[in-house]
Amino acid sequence: MNLDSYTTLDVAIDAGVARITLDNPPVNVLSGTLIRELHDVLGKLRDDRSVRVIVFRSADPEFFVAHVDIHILDELAGLQEIADRNPDANLFQGVGELLRHQPQVTIVELAGKARAGGAELVAAADMAFAARETAGIGQSEVLMGIVPGGGGTQYLRERVGRNRALELLLTGDLVDANTAAAYGWINRAVPASELDAFVDEVAGKIAALSPELIAAAKRLVPPSDLADGLRAENDAWAELVSGDLPARLMAGALEHGAQTPEGERDLESLMRGVASGL
Repeated sequence: MNLDSYTTLDVAIDAGVARITLDNPPVNVLSGTLIRELHDVLGKLRDDRSVRVIVFRSADPEFFVAHVDIHILDELAGLQEIADRNPDANLFQGVGELLRHQPQVTIVELAGKARAGGAELVAAADMAFAARETAGIGQSEVLMGIVPGGGGTQYLRERVGRNRALELLLTGDLVDANTAAAYGWINRAVPASELDAFVDEVAGKIAALSPELIAAAKRLVPPSDLADGLRAENDAWAELVSGDLPARLMAGALEHGAQTPEGERDLESLMRGVASGL
């Protein structure tokens, strides 16, 4: 199995744990290439019984996945083949659904920020642990004039409940690790200096179990069937994203520094500034 040919991922397997490091500078946007490579690596690992846990980390300590690449709407035709693999989900939902249904236990180690599509990946994984002092997570799509289109509405409702999901969806705010843990968006907040070791310990304990035991646990605690909600989410996203306002907001965001480290550090203020100027 060739896992050395990726341009946005680094994959290392040891003692039953596959560690996938996301590396798509400057801010790890969820680009077409990253989507393709995530589909490919998860597909290759799916039937590998020697791998029992998959841990996702970022090469950039500031950003796990900033959000979906703002330019990706120009790439959709070239990504159709991937989208067609899952007729019950759109292209962006497909990544999350792969994670939710992966036979291995999937764990996100969140040291930096994850917004929008990045936040959806965090919520789609079986477990997520975040650095107390440095992590941030936000479902920020409303600031772009749209709703989540990668499963965020459904994953959030499952994780945090309807009232908190509406708060997070409609404010677009970035929340810290302690808040995310209190809400149930992640498993727990861990001191930043201890995060690597903590996640390695959790992964190691699980990887020491037999594949049959892990499969039984995942079968007995299955992911919910979200097909109807995902279809409704896609319809709402598609209607909104085709309008004039999102295009103007996205263009303004790029002009003011979105998808650069400086702009992404406080994307919420940047986007509210763009919106106030329209």
